[in-house]
Amino acid sequence: MTNQTPFRSAFLAAAIALGGVAMVGCTTTPPGSEPAPRMDRTSMDSQVDATLSRLYSTVPGSREMVQKAAGVLVFPAVIGGSFVVGAEYGRGALKVGGRTTDYYSTTAGSVGFQAGGQSKAIIYVFNTTDALNKFRASNGWSAGADATVTMGKVGANGSVDTQTIQQPVTSFVLTNVGLEVGVSVQGAKINKITL
Repeated sequence: MTNQTPFRSAFLAAAIALGGVAMVGCTTTPPGSEPAPRMDRTSMDSQVDATLSRLYSTVPGSREMVQKAAGVLVFPAVIGGSFVVGAEYGRGALKVGGRTTDYYSTTAGSVGFQAGGQSKAIIYVFNTTDALNKFRASNGWSAGADATVTMGKVGANGSVDTQTIQQPVTSFVLTNVGLEVGVSVQGAKINKITL
């Protein structure tokens, strides 16, 4: 049994190193636009606005949906990496009535045979005032546990479908290639932070 401990430690160290190498070069932002390690409010607000602009150009009808919504929570870059055990982390801002009100972090984890790293933007649209109020009143909100989050879908007409708009909370996931479909945000933990 004691001979297995060094082996397990070496395996864990190798897994972490490989996971770190896999994440090199993964981004949803163009080269040269990466934020400084310490992000201020102005930088975050700028990235949130750029992410919303990208959503509007990628998903027809999303601008009108966000304008009618009670609020929108935007994480411009959620960075994840995995090698058997995966983790994601990102920071973002909540906008209500077109103005930033608060800042948040998101974390998620997964276990399974997987390898690689990625960066994506995640947008949560609170279509109802009740859904927004429950989110803001929570002390650590979990997608799926505290509210059902529906993935945003594009209908046959190429615009956001009507069922997406009618849900209390809708999410959109953007990668380098556009709207990611079939990606679940269930289990993501969101907490208020100070920038």
